This record gives sequence, C-alpha cells and structure tokens, in this order.
Amino acid sequence: MMEDALKGYRGEARETLQRFGASVWSDVELTTDRGRFRGVVLPRSETQDDRHIVLKLEHGYNVGVRAARVTAIQELARKEAFYKIPEKEFPFQAGRPNVKLLGTGGTIASRLDYRTGAVIPAFTPGELYGAVPELADIANLSTEKLFGIFSENMTSHEWKTLAVAIGREIENGVDGIVIGHGTDTMHYTAAALSYMVQDSPVPIVLVGSQRSSDRPSSDAALNLRNAVKAAAHTDIAETVVCMFGSTSDRYALLHPGTRVRKMHSSYRSTFRTIGDRPYARITPEEYHPIRDDYRKRRKDRSVKIDTAFEDKVSILYYYPNMQPDVVDQLVASSYKGILIAGTGLGHVNRILFPALERAIQAGVAVYMTVQTLWGYVQMYVYDTGRDLLQMGVVPCGNMIPETGFIKLCWALGHSNDPAEVKRLMLTPVAGDITERETYDGYVVLQSGIPEVDAYLHQHPL
Repeated sequence: MMEDALKGYRGEARETLQRFGASVWSDVELTTDRGRFRGVVLPRSETQDDRHIVLKLEHGYNVGVRAARVTAIQELARKEAFYKIPEKEFPFQAGRPNVKLLGTGGTIASRLDYRTGAVIPAFTPGELYGAVPELADIANLSTEKLFGIFSENMTSHEWKTLAVAIGREIENGVDGIVIGHGTDTMHYTAAALSYMVQDSPVPIVLVGSQRSSDRPSSDAALNLRNAVKAAAHTDIAETVVCMFGSTSDRYALLHPGTRVRKMHSSYRSTFRTIGDRPYARITPEEYHPIRDDYRKRRKDRSVKIDTAFEDKVSILYYYPNMQPDVVDQLVASSYKGILIAGTGLGHVNRILFPALERAIQAGVAVYMTVQTLWGYVQMYVYDTGRDLLQMGVVPCGNMIPETGFIKLCWALGHSNDPAEVKRLMLTPVAGDITERETYDGYVVLQSGIPEVDAYLHQHPL
C-alpha cells in the first residue's frame, strides 16, 4: 500500500487499516464490538494519537473510532476530496453601504485541511462571497487580511495594527467595519479596541464562530451575515461583539466591547454581557435595540486612534494559599502594573500584603477587580479590603478582570505617574465602569431549580 494511502496513521490504527485493506479517502462500513459506522476515512495529523481511526460520517460530523474495537472494515468506494471554498468576485451595487472586513484569522475565516485533519486559518475576498453569497444582499463588502493567526496568538502588536487599520478605513469613508476574529480572546481585543479607537463615527463589529465552516452546525455564515448587517445598517458607533444570542439560529446579540466575555468553551451562544444588557438583537433582516445609551453613528470622518500600550502588566488571579513570591517575581521582572482578580468584594490573603506593599513602593500600579465577574469591588466593607486600600491598591468598580487588565496596559502606556494612571483607570470609557448594575444585569439560569425548569419548559433556549 502506498505511503500516502495511510496519511498520518501510525501504530495500531495503521495496522488495523492495513489488516482490512482500507486506506485514507475510502468510503467504508466499519464494524466494531459496539456497532457499525459508515463514513469516509480521513487523514490524521502526525501529532495525533495512534489509537483511533477518524471517519467523516454521512451527516458531516467526524468521529474517532478506537482501532482496538474494530472487527471488520468493508471498503465501498473512494471519495477523495480537498475542501476549498469556490471564489467569486463580489458584486458591488451603487447605493448599498460599504463595509470593510479586516481578517485576523480564527474559525470565522477557516477551512479544514484534510491532509492533516486540522482547521487552519484562511481568508481571501472571493472565498467569503463564494461561501456566503447572501452577503451581497446586505452591503458592498471589501476585505483585507491583516494577519492569519489563532486568537491565542494575538498580542499588543496585532491590536495596534487593527486600530491603525480601522482609523485608515474610517478616513477612507467606509460605513462600517467588521473584524473576523477567533473567539477565545475576542473579548480582550474588543476591550483593546474600545480604548485604542475612541469616538468612532461608524460601527466596529468583531465576529467569530464557535464551529468551523465544514461542520453542519457551523455558526460562521450566519454570524458573518449578522455582523455585516450590524456594520452596514445600525446606528451604533461603538466597538461591539456580534455572536449568537441563543443556542438556536434565531438572532445574534451586539455586546459592548468592554463588558463582554466568553463564558462557554463550545456553546454557540458563548458570549455574555456582564453586569449590564447587550446593546441589541440582530438578524440579517432586522435590528432590535435593547438599550439606547450607546454612541450613535455620525457622518463625519473624525476618530481618535490612541495605541499607547504597556506590555509589562499582569493579571493576578488570586487563589487561596497564593505565595508572596508570585508578586515579588513580577516586580523583579520589571512589571509596571498588576491587575488582581480578588475574591468576594476584592480580597487577597494577608500573607501577600508585604509583597504588595513592596510592589507599590517600587512604583508598580496595583488595581483590584473581582473574580466573581458580576458585582463591584467594595474594599471598605471588611478589614482586609480597608488595609489593601490603605497600602495603595486601587479598586476598579465593576470593571471585569480582562477589561481591567487591558485598560491598565493602556493607561500605563500613557503615563507612569500614579495619579494620572488612576485618573485614566477610573474615568469610564465605553461603559467599562457603570454607576450601578441593571436589575437584570445578573442572570444565571441554574439547572435543577423548579422556577428555572418551569421557565425553560415554556421558553426553550
């Protein structure tokens, strides 16, 4: 059998395929001691284990079958294919809004590489129209690939590049901007752009997908349509995240860039506005504002691009028994700021107090948020909090930890003067600190509670 016929397979998985005369791209019926599977044998990445055979089933999902359980493989046909979205020239029509899509990578702009079985970043203008032709009914769309990386690889360099590109596109007269982005760190980028791009006259909409385009349950196409609708036709002029609002395909939500967070590793409706309401619900056909206190679209081309940023800042997520050397090491490594996600109302163990005092005396800016996510830092309630306040730890209101981290980087990029940093940190920007949470700003549906079960029965998600 040719080497490529068992691409990527090793060990017992390879031996099993060889024993039954099957190969990659075979359409097979595979029998195990637990049942039968019908599908196409996919290549495996060389980095994957050597114990499973991977099939793409008829409904489009992939399954890994333990080779040791296989009792027979019958090859029915061959279905070799290489996934590629057809490229088509995007049709422009006079009178439609002009939207610019800036590509950074992530699942929203991805394809499945069947040679390795991995989802890899991909982004070309023609692919988007070839994959989602409905976009042409919403706006005139042009694209630019700024970079093609997974979102865990985003850094301040990419955030600055995005901010500058957004400023350029606004000056060029676009009616809205969409940013294709991986979901894992999208809320960090949304916060960074909320500070680096202020007073925008047009919508800046970050969008991604939880499931890649080759999966039947992919949210990529609908998320992209919703995001382009938001950029082209809404009156909002803020940095927002546009993602599924429910587990169904009914609508997306527009979340404020400084109050949004990814809350589930795989749900399509993974993003939540923390401590407040989303700005709006949106579909490719309709826009329904939930609140009206956002900045409104303007016709001028004025925007403030401010990319000052200090990289030597850390989030310190406090946990019981945390040792002082964690803080001391940050100071020794010349960190300029520490954003603490404290327990309860904003607390840490007293064993850390001397190290925090040393950090503050060394000129390190130390700020406090709460790891509960919802609620306010209220350090004056207990002795622990009051002592932290006295030594110089600064509370951040109800700023969520990731936003506080980004804002501290941004503030320290402007000044090392403690008073100026404090002024910048505690001056609300894009709703990052609010006077109070709305009465329905904290909503968590807990399973097993009778009233929640009754509600879900009447209103299935």
